[in-house]
Amino acid sequence: MATKDCLLKTDMLKTINKNSQSSQKTSAVSRQKKVRLLRGRVISDKMDKTIVVLVSRLKKHPRYQKRYKIDKKYKVDDEKNEYKTGDQVVIKEGRPMSKDKRWKVDKKI
Repeated sequence: MATKDCLLKTDMLKTINKNSQSSQKTSAVSRQKKVRLLRGRVISDKMDKTIVVLVSRLKKHPRYQKRYKIDKKYKVDDEKNEYKTGDQVVIKEGRPMSKDKRWKVDKKI
């Protein structure tokens, strides 16, 4: 009788361990950060390995419902100095590379 109880307990422990391992895998997948992508135009390429990208978006006024344009400039890493003023690019967010630089060029449009 005692061996049956031991076998039942070990079977229960095995199933609990399997369930906890599968939940750990799913929680690790859900922790991955979603990468932000923005589209903009290169407005300056005068710095070494850095470009400035202007991203424009439309915002709606909360009270008057009028749409107005918001422009924001981002300093973007350009390791090979291949992008020139006027190019349309897609940038993606990454780890900080300097005080202002947190974006890398993903591709040219």
